[in-house]
Amino acid sequence: MIDFIQMIVSGIAVGSSYALMGLAMVIIYKTSQVPNFAQGEMALISSFFAMMLLTTFNTPILLAFFLAFVFAILLGCFLEFAILRRAKDPNILGMIVITIGIEMVILGLVSWKFGADQKIMPFPIGPYDSFIIGNIFITKLEVLTLVTALLLMIILFLFFKYSKLGLAVKATQQNSVAAQIVGIRTNRILMMTWGISSLVGAVAGLLISPTIMHPYMMWDPMLKGFAAAVMGGMTSLPGAVIAAYMLGIIEHLFGGYISIEFKSVVAFVIIVLVLCIKPSGLFSRHYIKKV
Repeated sequence: MIDFIQMIVSGIAVGSSYALMGLAMVIIYKTSQVPNFAQGEMALISSFFAMMLLTTFNTPILLAFFLAFVFAILLGCFLEFAILRRAKDPNILGMIVITIGIEMVILGLVSWKFGADQKIMPFPIGPYDSFIIGNIFITKLEVLTLVTALLLMIILFLFFKYSKLGLAVKATQQNSVAAQIVGIRTNRILMMTWGISSLVGAVAGLLISPTIMHPYMMWDPMLKGFAAAVMGGMTSLPGAVIAAYMLGIIEHLFGGYISIEFKSVVAFVIIVLVLCIKPSGLFSRHYIKKV
């Protein structure tokens, strides 16, 4: 019974990083209908930027993280403005290929600048600092990631539901032409959502980096975050978060009771099942556009 509870707690903890990446992907998909496969590498380069400030320039940690967040926002806005917006007659497949190209370019830049070996991120909480409650073990970093993911979900939910910019994002998502007619600058909305998404991804990257930091560190969280977004619904922020925690728990139970070697495969099996049974996701409605 204790092992079962430990696996549940560990699944929730790791699901928090999946939730952050899932949130980042949903934010872009809500307005552009395109999954951003460069999301992990955008978080990667923001994390390495923070590490460079801390180790090379001896920047105070709070200032370094703040500058990394600003860098992430500017990076997201730049990529949307300079690359995706310039695509001529884009379709969904073409945009996906562009995001994969951006991913490869950023990965190459990080590998060239910082090397492929393991790095150490200076962080106020060590990866092994932990709480022991009864016989249940959980690290302080996992608790911080969990709290951060829940807070960001609440903030983003309130932003998209009640703010004017959030309503403009919804209008752009539902009908970009009608949104332009009523005065919404849809290009700016798209650029803003890329900036916000990049910021959320950077938060995930900084929380992951104390445990593991090398150029490929974001591949697994990004793929699992994408799986969670598909499972919960690519247009549902709460759905992506709930699905991320479900995925984390299922992964750990599968690894504990069935096979640790095939633990990582579970996420992709879930994607296939969800797309076959409910293509819109477990927590999202399926809309049919009439023309």
